[in-house]
Amino acid sequence: MPPTKHLVTSIAALEALYAAPAWAAVAKETDRLIAPYRALIEAAPYLTLATVSADGVDCSPRGDAPGFVQILDEKTLLIPNRNGNNRIESLRNIVRDPRVAIHFLIPGCDESLRVKGRATISVDPVLLASFAVDGKSPRTIIVVAVERVYFHCSKAIQRSKLWDASLHVDRRTLPSVNAMLAAIQWQHCRDALRMRRRETDHTPQPRAETLPPVPVIEARLAVRRGPPSGSQTLTDPMNGTEQT
Repeated sequence: MPPTKHLVTSIAALEALYAAPAWAAVAKETDRLIAPYRALIEAAPYLTLATVSADGVDCSPRGDAPGFVQILDEKTLLIPNRNGNNRIESLRNIVRDPRVAIHFLIPGCDESLRVKGRATISVDPVLLASFAVDGKSPRTIIVVAVERVYFHCSKAIQRSKLWDASLHVDRRTLPSVNAMLAAIQWQHCRDALRMRRRETDHTPQPRAETLPPVPVIEARLAVRRGPPSGSQTLTDPMNGTEQT
């Protein structure tokens, strides 16, 4: 349960907890892409894009070879929207509300760059063609009118040791894609059974921890694809064992 006591509910109370920002923290902000900031963008192969609308907020990744974000001029960035999962939540938000924030990361560099501005979506054929890779053009281009730019100091990345290869996680120790999908389907099964029980016995919904377990085979069947000869490995969401 989220905490409900000792909450900060005013700007005055918040600012009382922190000292004023140091001179450099304020001085590093500009309203345009100065040469050093342009160099960081040109070296960045990865960014996260934050958007907002009345329907909610979104933060999604974008990545490609360094320089995939083009700098049109000191006030304009061009970001290709290459093929992805087609949820287009960021693009929907931009259509409704142009405000965006972008965070650029450069492997091996402890400083990062943050850009705030307003975005539009372009389908200009000439512009799309200029971003073609291997003969494939993006479907849209995100055009960002830059309003504020500043670099983040190295503290967060140094504390996290993000670029320390000796601390990189072995992907095999984390849930696989199939395991995550299985767990989601398992939750859907539980929700459906709870709804069915309420409709049957008209009793209040019990606490989740008091429900008896549902046969995990339902979760397995929900995500299994293809014949046995080409079946994929699934991780049992109940006990973490892998099934084929």
